Amino acid sequence: MTPAQFDEACRALPGATMDHPWDGHDVYKVGGKMFAVYSPGDDTFSFKASDIAFEVLTETGPGKPAPYLARAKWVWFGSLAEQDTADVADWLNSAHGLIAAKLTKKLRAELGL
Repeated sequence: MTPAQFDEACRALPGATMDHPWDGHDVYKVGGKMFAVYSPGDDTFSFKASDIAFEVLTETGPGKPAPYLARAKWVWFGSLAEQDTADVADWLNSAHGLIAAKLTKKLRAELGL
């Protein structure tokens, strides 16, 4: 997957926005809450995962527990370029859904979710 495809996949999700709260990181949010992060400088990315997906991706899959966010079930990948576009798009969609589900009903309605 390319960085442009990653950006496109994230921004296509309902209510998704991109911010730069830290130098060198593209942070994708829904309702002000992060669901994915891309680091252009080193081509790494991470995202929120369900409990089961976290276990599968970090124990037998290509991902690793994300630094500082592993407790919250975030998965980190060392290279975006090496990942399948469809897989990453599915993971991002799931991450967005997990975060969106925790938003208030009012905010979900405002975002059209």
